Amino acid sequence: MYTENNQLYVAHCDNGPLYMIGKMANRHGLIAGATGTGKTVTLQVLAETFCQAGVPCFMADMKGDLSGISQAGQMSGFIEKRCPEFGIENPNFHGCPTRFFDVFGEQGHPLRATISDMGPQLLARLLDLNETQTGILNIVFKIADDRGLLLIDMKDLRMMLDYVAKNAKEFTTTYGTVSSVSVGAIQRALLALEAEGADLFFGEPAFNVFDFLQTEGGKGVMNVLAADKLMLNPKLYSTFLLWLLSELYTQLPEVGDLPMPKLIFFFDEAHMLFKDTSKALVDKIEQVIRLVRSKGVGVYFVTQSPDDIPEAIAGQLGNRILHGLRAYTPKEQKAVKAAAQTFRANPNFNTEAAILELGTGEALVSLLDEKGAPCIVERAKILFPLSQIGAITEGQRNSLIRNSRIYGVYDKSFDRESAYEMLVAEQKQEEKRRQKEAEEEEKRKAKEAKEKERARSTSSRSTSTRKKKSAGQKALEKTLNTTATTIGRGIGNKIVRSILGSIFK
Repeated sequence: MYTENNQLYVAHCDNGPLYMIGKMANRHGLIAGATGTGKTVTLQVLAETFCQAGVPCFMADMKGDLSGISQAGQMSGFIEKRCPEFGIENPNFHGCPTRFFDVFGEQGHPLRATISDMGPQLLARLLDLNETQTGILNIVFKIADDRGLLLIDMKDLRMMLDYVAKNAKEFTTTYGTVSSVSVGAIQRALLALEAEGADLFFGEPAFNVFDFLQTEGGKGVMNVLAADKLMLNPKLYSTFLLWLLSELYTQLPEVGDLPMPKLIFFFDEAHMLFKDTSKALVDKIEQVIRLVRSKGVGVYFVTQSPDDIPEAIAGQLGNRILHGLRAYTPKEQKAVKAAAQTFRANPNFNTEAAILELGTGEALVSLLDEKGAPCIVERAKILFPLSQIGAITEGQRNSLIRNSRIYGVYDKSFDRESAYEMLVAEQKQEEKRRQKEAEEEEKRKAKEAKEKERARSTSSRSTSTRKKKSAGQKALEKTLNTTATTIGRGIGNKIVRSILGSIFK
């Protein structure tokens, strides 16, 4: 609850109200507790308190419960009982200006980013690529930039990888060696990511993160991400988170500790975020969380146990609200002990014992003081939300989507000419060129064959003529020989007769 004194009233202990200091709200936070202890309600209380203070929030809604923040709450027996404890009379129930988003575009405005927005470094960490594969991915992005090929969606990147692999020899001298084995490994990693729905996330129109930083009527807009389906795809969830925080860090100016943050993030069921997540990705998330604070952005993780959060990231979470934990097994008992040690001890009670005794709506609260140091932990009751507890109807959701200021801006995707289309067109031109060359080669061969056939035919006729001429000559010679023989024989006989006649006269 945002008070008249501009204070963020979030809980009440034996010593009175507990306030979160606005300029320390960007130091991040943790809300933890076993199932059914009140984590979601605590998240809702914090979110609507920031809303009243004019701070927009983003929250991942895993079960649909947070959609109720858009509607006014109502008095109940439980709230009526708590009002005197909190010093509240006639609570002003109201909803918060709310926009719904969905990576899959089913329960809210779609959220998209381009492959270029993600960049090779973040994408490599997301895909858990080794050093060699990361180098090749950098080469692919560089070639795309040099050749004016836009990388927008998954098919653009796959086509670009295929293009570089097929023309590896051409690029080796300028960009470095490209291994077909490494390209194949990247393609397989992309297919796994696409199977989780990444083809819906990567595309256009790309989301403008400044649309998260809006107010309506002086109240911060509650940006609710439908994540019931997204939580089943932890890698895609990590992709979205990493892109969003990176975009905010890139786009927002350095502001330090403002009186109030520019934006607060709540990530419910945060253990899903780090499930089967590579160390490289965790390191990157830690880096971004550490740096985004100076941009006026606070990140709050909501999970079942504090040890769900990697230690390096947990160390960045200054504001802590811990609901009851269960300790039925040695592992759970160890987790309770570790959780108790993260708080600054209160001499009035045993922190470890209190964790096991907390009822629904109760929590151990440790917020940062003016100097940024953790306050002594207090056993407190979390305030009740002034908005509706529980999910809204589908009709109410659709009405809010249609009446949103950004309705129609992101709802229809488009696919402009990018790397895929340009490379396909280039391939078609190359195929036409090769086909034309093949046809010309066939014509040339046919012409050569025809000329050879003509030459062969001419040679055959010449040979036949020579053969015919030779036969005629032989016949003539034979005739001449016969004639000569006949003439000779006649002359001879004539001479013989002449001689004999003179003798016998």
